[in-house]
Amino acid sequence: MSASVLFDAPGPKARIRNRIYAVVGSLVLLILLAISLVRLSDKGHLAPEMWDIFNYAGIRQNIADALLATLKAFGLAAIGSLVLGVLLAVARLSDHKAVSWLATGFIEVFRSLPLLITIYAVWVAFLTDYSMWALAVGLSVYNGCVQAEVLRAGVNAVPRGQREAAYALGMTKSQVMTSVLLPQAVRAMLPTIISQLVVTLKDTSLGFVILYPELLYSARLIASNTLVNGQYPYVSVIVVFGAIYIALCLALSALATWIEKRGRRAKTGITVADAEAQTVVVTADGGQHGGTGGPGTA
Repeated sequence: MSASVLFDAPGPKARIRNRIYAVVGSLVLLILLAISLVRLSDKGHLAPEMWDIFNYAGIRQNIADALLATLKAFGLAAIGSLVLGVLLAVARLSDHKAVSWLATGFIEVFRSLPLLITIYAVWVAFLTDYSMWALAVGLSVYNGCVQAEVLRAGVNAVPRGQREAAYALGMTKSQVMTSVLLPQAVRAMLPTIISQLVVTLKDTSLGFVILYPELLYSARLIASNTLVNGQYPYVSVIVVFGAIYIALCLALSALATWIEKRGRRAKTGITVADAEAQTVVVTADGGQHGGTGGPGTA
């Protein structure tokens, strides 16, 4: 029986037991799903009329506008969080104690505060008339602090010998950070960075608190103002808008996978040019002269 580093390989009885557990668990899930569908159907939530509302041009336009608003807020927040994350990571790694302490305090404060409080505080205090910017700033501050810790961990994971070699070549601290440490940290921590961007995308749904017309705000508006067969189409709206969020997150994850694979295939290092054969010509006075070898060279 083979063994793994983390656990012993299951024997024949254990494999049979695991299969039984898997079958029973799957049956329980299917039964629960069937019960849920039956109850929703009995209450009329699965009626075709509940889904026909998405054929209306007004509702489609509302969804398209909400999707565009969500992508705008996410784009601003993604760029802002990455820029702020780099600045905070560099500041926290600084040899100047005052700069390092300020960056550490900023990170710990805003990473500890609930994101909803940060967004609401920015909206009420500074950007009451600009809900998109309030949402983007709140997301940038919180996720920037998280990205800063990710980048700091990546920089600290770079072998110390590379830093010492860079200093030995006469590079300044700024050159070492921007040319040696940060590029390797970004490549090493890219999956975690993209994962946090996915979280940022989903957190745009908090914009409904400050009346920003993103996807969740639009979903609540459609579900609470559209009456079908005497009921509100909460189930169909949740399914459709949930599918939109899932599609957006899968697209972002696919982009991250493509970037990571492209980074692995990228050629790194110094390409050495092919050297031509050198011949040594001995002159009559005993001197030697180098020459390029080629056809007919004596």
